[in-house]
Amino acid sequence: MESFHALDKPNLLKEEARKIWDDIQTGRAVEDCSVLSRFLLISFADLKKWSFHYWFAFPALMLDPPATMVNISPASQWLSIEEAESLSAACNEWRGSKSTAGVPFFLVTIDPNSRSTVRPLKDWEACQSDAQKILFGFYDPCHLPNIPGWPLRNLLALISARWNLKSVQFFCYRENRGFADMSLSLVGEALITVPQGWKDAVPNAVGWEINKRRKGPMCINLAQSMDPTRLAVSAADLNLKLMRWRALPSLDLSALSSLKCLLLGAGTLGCQVARMLMAWGVRKITLVDNGRVAMSNPLRQSLYTFDDCLNGGEFKATAAVESLKRIFPAVEAEGIVMAIPMPGHPVHSREQDSVLDDCRRLHDLIDAHDAVFLLTDTRESRWLPTLLCANANKITMTAALGFESFLVMRHGAGPFSDLSSETANSSSADSSVKDANGKHRLGCYFCNDVVAPTDSTSNRTLDQQCTVTRPGLAPIASALAVELLVGILHHPQGIFAEADINSSVTGATESSLGILPHQIRGSLSQFSQMSLVGYSSSSCTACCHTVVSEYRNRGMEFILEAINHPTYLEDVTGLTELMKSATKFSLEWDKDIDNVDEDEDCFEI
Repeated sequence: MESFHALDKPNLLKEEARKIWDDIQTGRAVEDCSVLSRFLLISFADLKKWSFHYWFAFPALMLDPPATMVNISPASQWLSIEEAESLSAACNEWRGSKSTAGVPFFLVTIDPNSRSTVRPLKDWEACQSDAQKILFGFYDPCHLPNIPGWPLRNLLALISARWNLKSVQFFCYRENRGFADMSLSLVGEALITVPQGWKDAVPNAVGWEINKRRKGPMCINLAQSMDPTRLAVSAADLNLKLMRWRALPSLDLSALSSLKCLLLGAGTLGCQVARMLMAWGVRKITLVDNGRVAMSNPLRQSLYTFDDCLNGGEFKATAAVESLKRIFPAVEAEGIVMAIPMPGHPVHSREQDSVLDDCRRLHDLIDAHDAVFLLTDTRESRWLPTLLCANANKITMTAALGFESFLVMRHGAGPFSDLSSETANSSSADSSVKDANGKHRLGCYFCNDVVAPTDSTSNRTLDQQCTVTRPGLAPIASALAVELLVGILHHPQGIFAEADINSSVTGATESSLGILPHQIRGSLSQFSQMSLVGYSSSSCTACCHTVVSEYRNRGMEFILEAINHPTYLEDVTGLTELMKSATKFSLEWDKDIDNVDEDEDCFEI
């Protein structure tokens, strides 16, 4: 705005006038008279407030001394009835032709038979005849009676400079409802008296529009006339476009706006992740949770208020959606009240049908979305979504909190991206598997475990059941999870992208947003953060080939068995045998230690 006000406006106008004068001197204005109608516009657009500051200038050359206007009258009075009708028809034909509609200056000749003809200015020499009237015509934007419009100034400058005429009869062509109107149009005479040598310098010019009886820019505010929701969308998109214009030309806004995100958990993490996704331009968000808003929630969970806690509390999923729509009405948010079936939480026979329905519904939800966030409170509640995401090869993000530490990670591609590289024997010595590119497949949340997920909530005290964490931890972890997702979307290999860590990056990375780590672990007590890599395990209870194959072959029967029998997943993946082998190795080691002679050196390990 400061630059707009600081523009040298007199010099800008003078420069445009010089262009017009140059075209007159070179004869270009005779061949293409539209150059006489130059205009200048300076503007400043405040796109956040939808206000536009602008100022038009229509450069008009001033003769010195000015031309004298005499005998100005409506064309219908100056012309005979026959001449007026003929001229009206000729002008309508001129305006209706594609070749001449944009020619603003012209000649009008009227022969002794009252027949009018409209010609281009370059025909001036050819139409000289004492037997016909000649008028210099122009499109007149002025609506005032008996006052010609500003284009006459430039036309008179052209006539005086090119043909040295002292008296000029002019025709101000005006319309009514798109057709020639001789009662509005004017005919008059201009008397020109200019000193010798006046063509050696560029004439002065006027032309800046008047605003409220003084020279100054105009302002129009469109915010009041626009739909508030559209204004919100435009303002939100503007911030992202500014990011692309200034720093990230490769930022794919369409990929973000079309992305469908599924958030499993609408608690402290879920609220923060939803807000971060909207800030990045994600418009399609689904939240799944079966809890209700408690009195302790609004202080830590940013989408809830005190009113959501009343009368037993609103369901978190529905309350979160309503809050998102209040924040940004254009968001396409859906809340689903549903419990996630978990291993280690046996299901009574009466409840099996309901639990299986939830499993199928979760399967359909994951299939219908592009990215899934695992944001639930317990470890076992992340198992089924991890399995389903590995089966569907979906982008999966996990964020988990301790008291003062956090984990944010992206799951690797599913095992069925390349079956040939998966070992048939789950107890193979090489516990990492390959992806479709022959690279080590990145692990999931459960790949480093040697035990299956089990019930972590029963028989626990209140402080053990609640997520006790430092308040600043959730916003940090949530922001990193969303940033990691955006990095995946902008990486050429997407979900198959290899893991980057700080120490391995010496130059440019494949992603325009920087490195793309696998895991980010941080600690608030040390104010530290590190990037780690964990590869997939052939004995993983959630994403290995064995488990995903069992799910594909047996479906809900496999899920139900994993839920009802805590050791089933360990038996299927070979973890049971692995633990037996470890125990046997430990016993044999102890036996060897007992048989060592007292005189021999012994090291305690």
